[in-house]
Amino acid sequence: MSVAGEPRVRNALTIDVEDYFQVSALASHFPKDAWENTPCRVERNVQRILEMLREQGAKATFFTLGWVAERYPALIRLIAEEGHELASHGYGHERASAQTPEAFLADITLAKVVLEDIASCEVKGYRAPSFSVGASNPWAHGCIEEAGYRYSSSVYPVKHDHYGVPDAPRFPYVVGDGLVEIPISTVRRLGRNWPVGGGGYFRLLPYPVSAWGIRKVNEEDGKPAIFYFHPWEIDPEQPVVQQASAKTRFRHYVNLSRTEARLQRLLQDFAWGRMDEVFLPASRPAA
Repeated sequence: MSVAGEPRVRNALTIDVEDYFQVSALASHFPKDAWENTPCRVERNVQRILEMLREQGAKATFFTLGWVAERYPALIRLIAEEGHELASHGYGHERASAQTPEAFLADITLAKVVLEDIASCEVKGYRAPSFSVGASNPWAHGCIEEAGYRYSSSVYPVKHDHYGVPDAPRFPYVVGDGLVEIPISTVRRLGRNWPVGGGGYFRLLPYPVSAWGIRKVNEEDGKPAIFYFHPWEIDPEQPVVQQASAKTRFRHYVNLSRTEARLQRLLQDFAWGRMDEVFLPASRPAA
């Protein structure tokens, strides 16, 4: 346990900036050629997140789609102006594992250029949609490094039906010639890794479960944790895709009405910062 008066561990808060219709699980219901004519809700949701961060004096990293940035440049500039880190989520929310190396490199290079041109700042980090970097595409880290990123947060060391590398390291590690991979947080129990880093698990499970996991990472492992969520997760009024499977509807819509209050509590209970400031100084390989 931390000693009274001792500074709290600063964890990394991350937001994957995509709209509800860009989620991989709903891709068959929202083809890309329909995106332009689908009502967007991402701007309102990100504005609310920025307001929450302002109220708590917290900083975060926004892994942002190039597609979103091109349509809301003022929002992207505001993220950077308020002291948050702007990072890349690719351009068109294509899973890395569903692309050729050439197409993947083109997508993440374009996203970096778009974000940097709009916000006039260096984009150091990249996160693959749906944590789609793993055993099936070992070339992906080389592409991320070639595109000029300094770190990736694209591996989730858990077992999941759509993603995950259960035997990957739980904490930052260097790949290639210096790219740092920073995995989403887990706790180790009963011989396996359990997710405590946000997303659907944060909405599904009671808040104390996530808080317990983050504290375990901080106190038991002595490491900062990484937490992630999406702007659409604080938006219970988003359109419901009734045609989606029961499993998909449950995963996407469960407890949306409770997420904002839980995030408010999370912001109060822990200290939060940007990925680059929390991890890069300690993770940068020696010269």
